Amino acid sequence: MTEAIQMNSLVLKKDKLIDLLYQMYLIRHFEDQVEKLFLKGKIPGTMHLCTGQEATAVGACATLEKEDKIISTHRGHGHCIAKGAKVDQMMAEILGKETGYCKGKGGSMHIADLDIGNLGANGIVAGGHPIACGAALTSKMKQLGYVVVCFFGDGASNEGSFHESLNLASIWNLPVIFFCENNLYAMSGPVKEMVNIENIADRASSYGIPGVVVDGSNILEVISATEEAVHRARAGEGPTLIEAKTYRWKGHSKSDARKYRTREEEQDWIKNRDPILEFRKKLINDQVISEQEANEIEEKALNEIMDAVKFADESSFPSIDILEDDVYA
Repeated sequence: MTEAIQMNSLVLKKDKLIDLLYQMYLIRHFEDQVEKLFLKGKIPGTMHLCTGQEATAVGACATLEKEDKIISTHRGHGHCIAKGAKVDQMMAEILGKETGYCKGKGGSMHIADLDIGNLGANGIVAGGHPIACGAALTSKMKQLGYVVVCFFGDGASNEGSFHESLNLASIWNLPVIFFCENNLYAMSGPVKEMVNIENIADRASSYGIPGVVVDGSNILEVISATEEAVHRARAGEGPTLIEAKTYRWKGHSKSDARKYRTREEEQDWIKNRDPILEFRKKLINDQVISEQEANEIEEKALNEIMDAVKFADESSFPSIDILEDDVYA
């Protein structure tokens, strides 16, 4: 019976390992239900699902303390859940209800929870990088001790704010981890047609910081790399660029027909590279949990999500009276 897994200086005990699997299932079922609600016409606008990318969000956030900060993206539901957001308030926000994080006025791409260190999702590609640098600069100047993880996609690595922020973080030695979720495709084509290098992490050398590539379907690899980067940042040794090679099972958004890749490729990833099933198998094979316990963990996660759906569905839409609340002008 395995009671713990050693990851560099981080020890993952049985309770933590179970919680990691639970969080991954929570994200998977959250996204599944959001998609079903969208197809029923209950969600205004669109959303960007992170189904298949659960290991990156949960693995990166597993290394953080509550006071540490994250900056999320348009594909940010997983990051929010992994950092400790309440799924009922998230679901209510996505359905446009007043019990949501932004009182129903923000939707999928604007969920934030400052109490748990989630500085918010960002609908602007690479819009989170300067914010992450600002938060990290605050931590350094005020000696607050927290680190910042800035999540972003492969497309953001071609934006000017990406390069400006990495340069700034490097010369100021900021406690920030730039975490690229490279899911291999943009909405219009493969990453290999967008960049002329093998790894986005190779760009780290231009700014004199470490660049690390990990298997984004392997949560333990993600934890190991992020834990080392967090340790460096906390010790005052500056930023790291991590690139997790992963795969989104769904389209870029709900309007994406996915003409740039084959259904056979998608099925290969779903059947052979499912990050949840791989982690589940490892925990069972290492005798951390039994098959029955694994089933119970998934059932518990599904029940929590279904409770969140019920909560959101029964909540009221915001009154027009609050239309001008929480805005500057």
